Amino acid sequence: MRNLFLALMGATTLTACGQQASTPTEPAQIAEPSAEAITAETARLNEWFAARWEEELDFSPVTKTFLGRKDDNDKIDDLSEAAEDVQLAWRRENGRALKESFDYALLTPEAKTSYDIWLYQLAQTEASYPFRRRGYVFHQMRGVHSFLPNFLINFHKVETADDMRAYITRISGAARALGQALERAKLAAAEGVHAPDFAYDGVLKQSRALIAGAPFEGEGEAPLWADANSKIDALIESGAVNEEEASDLRAAARTALIDAFKPAYDALIAWVEDEKPNAPETSTGVGSLPDGEAYYTERLAFATTTDMTPDEVHALGLAEVARIKGDMETLKTTVGFDGTLDEFFSFVREDEQFYYPNTDEGRDAYLQSARDHLAFINERLPEKFGLLPKADLIVKRVEAFRERDGGAQHYFPGTPDGSRPGTFYAHLSDMSAMPIPQLEVIAYHEGNPGHHMQNSIAQEVEGLPEFRNQAGFTAYGEGWALYSEILAKEMGAYDDPYSDFGRMTTEIWRAIRLVVDTGLHAKGWTQEQAVEYFISNSPAAEGQIRSEVRRYIVMPGQATSYKIGMLKILELREKAKTALGDEFDIRGFHDTVLGGGALPLSVLERRVDEWIAVQQAS
Repeated sequence: MRNLFLALMGATTLTACGQQASTPTEPAQIAEPSAEAITAETARLNEWFAARWEEELDFSPVTKTFLGRKDDNDKIDDLSEAAEDVQLAWRRENGRALKESFDYALLTPEAKTSYDIWLYQLAQTEASYPFRRRGYVFHQMRGVHSFLPNFLINFHKVETADDMRAYITRISGAARALGQALERAKLAAAEGVHAPDFAYDGVLKQSRALIAGAPFEGEGEAPLWADANSKIDALIESGAVNEEEASDLRAAARTALIDAFKPAYDALIAWVEDEKPNAPETSTGVGSLPDGEAYYTERLAFATTTDMTPDEVHALGLAEVARIKGDMETLKTTVGFDGTLDEFFSFVREDEQFYYPNTDEGRDAYLQSARDHLAFINERLPEKFGLLPKADLIVKRVEAFRERDGGAQHYFPGTPDGSRPGTFYAHLSDMSAMPIPQLEVIAYHEGNPGHHMQNSIAQEVEGLPEFRNQAGFTAYGEGWALYSEILAKEMGAYDDPYSDFGRMTTEIWRAIRLVVDTGLHAKGWTQEQAVEYFISNSPAAEGQIRSEVRRYIVMPGQATSYKIGMLKILELREKAKTALGDEFDIRGFHDTVLGGGALPLSVLERRVDEWIAVQQAS
């Protein structure tokens, strides 16, 4: 959540972890510290973290809005390199202060974890900083150009006239932020960093859709204009404003869109059109960029929170693909399919029975089926968990201006107080890229017991410093969501064997990512080589596969986090079962994994080891 835009821009991410920070060495003690001393030092540390969290939030008004707060809700973050430098200096200074001001030996285990994570984040900041001009600022998956409108439409809450005035001010702020992001893209391009042509095509399509229709040229209403009118209409209906005040608000929104928003997008479109001829002729990974090998090594560490090499990740992927294909062979036999596994892949990929019609009725049926699967699993959560999410979850289609054929479904967390639910988004513009066998497993991945459950519990758990409630580590979060797919089977899901095959499809998909991501970025694979490998080892629809491979090209390393995180959680569960035998409690294990918020994998392992030790001693 924190320093959100930098993550969206694919540049330096100042708050996620990728490399192991050194843990302070506890000095030799003449006597064990007293419980009172430990309580006092831990309380002092948590007060320090609370103050630093508020300082950090001041860098990001957008994050405050995500958290349901309304202070600074007329502002948009400063996305300039200068602002990034200020944040880095702030983090460095506070890292120094943390080490100088607190006695690590006088902290509780949970407080030691907080201490370690703070320094872990600093270590990742330092590791990623040299590569801040290597990421693609704008591409088809995400970026300021698509995020800002989505943020205003879905996350800026309007309940009063002042809220609407803040929204309008933020339209101009979004234009300023887009200009800053564009300047960063130009700096990267000047150093030889040019996105693939398909990435530029996506940016052009998304950006043009945002300035088409009233109050600009074209038919219909532009997305932000439609949203502004809808919010103002709701204010009239609630009695918060009268017709005259509403008219003034509409006029102000129109002016901000025409005078600030459209020129910013016109400038982006013009630059992308000029920049597009510089796109590489053959789409490959970041290994071809200046400092590409070092950049990918950093991205891999960032995504996995391990020190695994590209060769190690690649080999792990090959082994997992082979293992899962064996499971698929068994299921193929179970359903009575007479043919090879490749022929079974083609059958599942092409037969009409595995797709909803490409109509509004088909899209509605897809969304309702996802809701039904989530209702099924929600009833069974208490069997496996003591901690349960309080926040609601909604399932909805991606907004038209940012929807992509075959785009990956995704999740946005709700607010800590539950005033905004979590949202599971589905790209439904092309139903032939949304196979029914994968629907159930994706619902569990994005919803419960996957992302929604993990994110909600992290925000809701009490007793942690708030920076930990909002921390994010890709291998942990995506690893948990992939683990949840298997866990759902243990909870009675996938009654239809083709849905279970869909689960296998998504698991082999994540194993393929280990092979393809490292192939693209460390072994010189082209886009077509990656697509060919994917198609030959998965029944996923070709439209899905091409969209996925293009995702891996513009987001190096991220795709490797899922399988590596899942395998670590499974390894830790087996470790706990072996150590505890008949005393192993799956609910206790899951509460241990989820109850500390998101963690680097090494810190998660330490947490599970501590839980095992407590269980053995009880």
